[in-house]
Amino acid sequence: MTTDTLNERVLRVNGKDIFVADTGTGPHVVLLHGGGPGASGVSNYSRNIEPLAQHFRVLVPDMPGYGRSAKGVDGSDPFGYLADHIRGMLDVLGIDRAHLVGNSYGGACALRLALDTPHRVDKLVLMGPGGVGTTRGLPTAGLKSLLGYYGGDGPSLDKLRTFIHTYLVYDGDAVPDSLIQTRYESSIDPEVVANPPLQRPSSPRTLWRMDFTRDPRLARLATPTLVMWGRDDKVNKPRGAAMLGRRMPNADVLLTANTGHWVQWERADFFNAVTTAFLKG
Repeated sequence: MTTDTLNERVLRVNGKDIFVADTGTGPHVVLLHGGGPGASGVSNYSRNIEPLAQHFRVLVPDMPGYGRSAKGVDGSDPFGYLADHIRGMLDVLGIDRAHLVGNSYGGACALRLALDTPHRVDKLVLMGPGGVGTTRGLPTAGLKSLLGYYGGDGPSLDKLRTFIHTYLVYDGDAVPDSLIQTRYESSIDPEVVANPPLQRPSSPRTLWRMDFTRDPRLARLATPTLVMWGRDDKVNKPRGAAMLGRRMPNADVLLTANTGHWVQWERADFFNAVTTAFLKG
């Protein structure tokens, strides 16, 4: 993907700086990235922005705590904090409604935004979203690796390489070293190390609040939703797809073969085609 077609800016949202890139014309689609170390919007959606921008106005923020956005996330209600800032970004841009596409942490942000303010969301596309059934079983090895990145001896290139190769994707050899290096450099920003944006829940109450399957609003959320989940996801359990499918009245569920936690990157052509068809349909 070439970045010279992207319009980049920093917006002041709820007293914090939020970086956002956008390109294309048409209905608004917001791409919300995952919460892994060193993640950012444009890097996580590098294989999707241009294809989607042929049909939509694509907005790609760095979520709070990541990339060029202000650091720090409210640990007592992280999903709500992210959702409030993304909704605030839409307010600043004068956008009343948008499609939301979210992977992992970004999927949790998108779902929370839709639950809190359903009138702001046209359609949802969720790829292995966080916060689904997290109080109904032990965390995966991949999630433990993710949450432990800043613990122990602190962040390291080896830790990040292990997480990406072993847990993030189905085929670790497909991920170039340059991508891992770039993410590592972002992950060791002193502000991020001091206050990582993705941490273990701060209390049992927070943990319960961060499980969408405990939220009675989920069964009433009429937003048309496409849930995509990698069959081999080692970070968020693929059974979460069926949990959402059972609880959400208008959720289509798609389990993708030979795919880990990063559907939009690992199966980019498939993802771009299915997402475009769903959002335009």
